[in-house]
Amino acid sequence: MSRARAILIWAVLAIAVIVPIVFAVSSPLLAWRDPVYIIAGFTGVMAMALMLLQPLLVGGYMPGLPARPGRRVHRVIGGVLVAAVVIHVVGLWITSPPDVVDALLFVSPTPFSVWGVVAMWAIFAAALLAALRKLLRLRLRTWRIGHTALAVVVVLGSAVHAMLIEGTMEPVSKALLCALVLAATIKAMVDLRVWARRTASR
Repeated sequence: MSRARAILIWAVLAIAVIVPIVFAVSSPLLAWRDPVYIIAGFTGVMAMALMLLQPLLVGGYMPGLPARPGRRVHRVIGGVLVAAVVIHVVGLWITSPPDVVDALLFVSPTPFSVWGVVAMWAIFAAALLAALRKLLRLRLRTWRIGHTALAVVVVLGSAVHAMLIEGTMEPVSKALLCALVLAATIKAMVDLRVWARRTASR
């Protein structure tokens, strides 16, 4: 890959991650919000942005980060995502405990809450599966299927959750970010499945 193309890819990726965050920072809806609520909201925005990196790292699509070292970074970002989700939920709990309880019990009147909770449990399960892989002595194929299935639930749930919320994220940049996350996830899944089939047939 040429240097110019690598720089272009990194630049596009940086724009895709930074622009939604910049728009969220400048949102007028933050004017009268408590600091805890703002922190909770921004951890959600940052988690969605970081989610774009995960399939790109696993697939080895990022210049300068081949698949193997990219997967190590993938694990680190996975831990950051779990922490971001915890901060997001705890922050919302502090500002409005009844709403969080309703969401966790799946009785919230807001549809986006259901998708967010499903994505939350899926990301916890994916992280736990990754942490316990050796302890559970799972076959690599079995582990990949389980982890990938959970990752798909995380991506779909998070994208729908974000799109249904009329909050600090600007609609167009939010929609583009969600579309990129979905596209990157599908691309990585297809490529890894083809690679697995070729490896098995040898």
